[in-house]
Order: sequence, then structure tokens, then C-alpha cells
Amino acid sequence: MKRNTITLTTRAFVRIISFLTAFILLFAAMAVQSQSRADAAKVQLQYAYMRAVEDLSLSLDNIKTTLNKGMYSNSPAMMGKLSGKLWNEAANAKAALAQLPVEELDLEQTYKFLSQVGNYSQSLSTKFAGGEQLTDEEKNNLKTLYGYADGLSGKMWQVEKRIEDGELTFDDVKSAAGGANPVNVTEGFTDFEEGFSNYPTLIYDGPFSDHILEKKPLMTEGQPEITAEQAQEMAAKACGERSLTMVDEENGKMPSYVFESADATVSVTKNGGYVSYMLKYKAAASGSASITASQATQKAKEYLASLGIENVTETYYEINGGACICNFAGVQDDIVLYTDLIKVGVALDTGDIVSYDARGYITNHTQRDLAAPQLSEEDARAMLSDSLNVMESRLCVIPSDGMNERYCYEFYCTDSDGQQTLVYLNADTGVEEQILLLRISANGRLTV
Repeated sequence: MKRNTITLTTRAFVRIISFLTAFILLFAAMAVQSQSRADAAKVQLQYAYMRAVEDLSLSLDNIKTTLNKGMYSNSPAMMGKLSGKLWNEAANAKAALAQLPVEELDLEQTYKFLSQVGNYSQSLSTKFAGGEQLTDEEKNNLKTLYGYADGLSGKMWQVEKRIEDGELTFDDVKSAAGGANPVNVTEGFTDFEEGFSNYPTLIYDGPFSDHILEKKPLMTEGQPEITAEQAQEMAAKACGERSLTMVDEENGKMPSYVFESADATVSVTKNGGYVSYMLKYKAAASGSASITASQATQKAKEYLASLGIENVTETYYEINGGACICNFAGVQDDIVLYTDLIKVGVALDTGDIVSYDARGYITNHTQRDLAAPQLSEEDARAMLSDSLNVMESRLCVIPSDGMNERYCYEFYCTDSDGQQTLVYLNADTGVEEQILLLRISANGRLTV
């Protein structure tokens, strides 16, 4: 019997092998693509979780700070403003917490705190608006709420730190016997419910906003336009370097010439020729400090004088990255203008000026009509919370939320616990316009 045989040419054999290889590669590519999509989705989820952690940390910190301010408020307007902020921050915190994979934990007391802190503050605001004063019990409740907010904020920052250090993960893993491997993020929230045993039974809103830069600059208005060559001379004086090249022209509300060298960037306004900012890249070296913050402030004053700016007073400073950032505000007839702001950075190792920002000053500085206030300092002082002791007072101008200005008394105060506070009362109406908490450390004197 004759057998049927199939013979393959070399070309056909190669084609079959090629097709099989192509199919294998295709399936492999599809598998890799599928895995890549899964990995991408996992990464995206991790990012969403981290964003929720950061949002929760920030909201709890803001709740703590706002409650701290509420302890010193003594007017319906300010209490209303603070209660509104508390309401929003509490809602943000609950929304962030709901996005985290901690469903298996019973965080009933934590959610209860976040719900009640906004409601309670609003009830106090309504009471204030009706002409009633807060009772001692209600003041103590605010202080107690602040204590819980402080505790939760501290725990949340610890969780965030452990995530950054790799001790906690959002993956579904268990801790190893030796404790070396990361554990699920839920472990970081297990102690959130602790400490609520004495929770009260509640019966029942740098130092000012950067929005001042959104205005049309007052100092440049009506000033003649200078040439790029003239601007370059001013830039060289500001940074102490001659080898500058114009690299850009800024438009917007403050049109300027921008110059650069290997080590510096300087901007000079086209109208009026004012140095708006300067930044040096290498002057703030990593050497040990050779001057104090007080000496740095004096060097910053001398630098301002060299630029023709003299009617200013120092306000706050912050030590950061080997430099002391000195904050100044304009002064008119002994009245501090907190809208007219200048920041000067001084290297603590060399004493060199490494940064300068006068955009707030250029935007707002002008001669103001500041008549004698309708309210006496003594009458304004009497409107402060009785929990505050006044250490100093002076007249000032501060920005409002609506890009306007408020003529105020500034009261520098302390309470029985040593907390230092700045309270701003309208000099004509007595309205409580702003409350700032002072934070003093080895690195500076700042406000929140």
C-alpha cells in the first residue's frame, strides 16, 4: 500500500515557525500589556491613597489651628468666619478618610468628632450673633476640642511619615515575624479611636494672603518706562554682578525685564525701574552659620537702604536652608502697613544677600489717608477676649479677603498657657478682623 507523505519546503517550514513565533509574541505582548495596565491602575490607586493621606493630614492640622484661634475670638464676625472654616475642613477630612482602605476599622469616634466639631462651632457662632456671650463651659469645650484635634493631627502626621519611610503600605500584606516587612496602612489608624473616653458632651467657622499680588501695582502706575539697558544697570546693583544678560520680558500686571547670570536671576519693572525680585543660586552655601538672625536682619535693612527703601520695619523671620528670610512691612507715620511686604534672604555663613522679593511692596505701596481712628486704643482693648493679656499694641493696615484694606489695632497678647497671639480689631468699628497665632522657635518667629 502506497503511503501519502507530506513534504515541506524549507520556505514553508520557516513560514510556519515564523507564524507560531508571531502568535507567541502577540500573546506575550497582550499579557505584558494587560499586566502593564494592571500595574498602571495599581500605581494610580496608590497615588489616590497618598493624596487622601496628605489631604487628611492637612485638614486635621487646619482644624487644630482654627480651633486654637476660636479660643481667643470675642466677636460674632470672627466666630462666624472660623466656624465656616471648621465646617469645610471637617468635611474635607471626612471625605479624605472615606477614600482610604480602612473600612475594616471602627472609626466611629473619629467620624463623630469630625462631624461635631463643625456643628458645634456653628452653634456658638449663631449664639454670638444673637448677642449672647460664651459660657465658661463652652470655652472649655473649645479648648477640649482643640486638644483632640491636636492629638489626631499628630497621629496623622506619624502615619504619613511611616508611609514615606516604607513602614506602611497600601498593599494587602501582613507583617513578618521579625517586623522587618511593611504592614498594611490600616495598622497606622488603629489608635485613632483611643483617647475619646473623656470626649465632652456637646450641646448645641507668612502672615497674610498672597492675593494682594493680584492687584494692579500702585508704585508703577503712571511711571515712565525705562530701557532694557537702564534696567540692567539696576539689576547689576541689586545682585552685585555685571555679567547679566536679558533673557525674558515678563508681562501681566507687573511688566518687567528679566536678567540672568550663571549665579543669579533679577527682575526689574519696566515702569519706574523697581527691582521686583532677585535670586542667587550659589551664595547660600552649606557652611556653618557665622552670623545671627539679628545680624542678618541688620544686613537686610542695609541692603534695602542701598535700593532706596527706608520706611519699613522688620516683622518676622524664618531660618531655612542656611539662609535667614527677613520679612519687612512698610511704615507710614508709625502705622505698620502689612500690605506692603518685602522679603530679604541673607546667607548665614557668608552674610551675603541671596534673595529679595518686593512684589507685594510694589503692588500696594502708596501714600494713604490714615486719619485718627474713631475708636480709642483703650476702648478697642476692652473688646478683646478676657482670656488674653495685652503685651503691646499699635496701629496697622492689613489686607482683607476681598483685596481691600482694613485699618486696625494690632494687639500682641498672651494667655495663661503662654500662647502668643496677634489680634486685629478694626480701628473705626471694633470688628475683629483677624487672629494670628505666633510660632516661635530656634528657626524663626512665624504666624499661622
